[in-house]
Amino acid sequence: MIGIGYWEDVTCDDSPLGVARTIQAAIDLVGEDHVALGSDYDGTVTTGFDTAELAALTQAMLDIGLTEAQIRKVAGGNMVRVLRDRLN
Repeated sequence: MIGIGYWEDVTCDDSPLGVARTIQAAIDLVGEDHVALGSDYDGTVTTGFDTAELAALTQAMLDIGLTEAQIRKVAGGNMVRVLRDRLN
């Protein structure tokens, strides 16, 4: 699972659109079943937005053409699936 962070060193553009483009690139590279949000809010990075603005990130993913099914996977479905598989 690849968790896409929200900070500029990871995405080259820490806006919602920049993060959405990085998510699309990851999906193109490894497939939609292997990408998740990875905000990493542990205090070591500074981000342009936080989880309170997930609606803006969701809109950016829609704007670049991700489907609702892909967004559901990236926004939590993939991580839930992996955790269930590993914790059972």
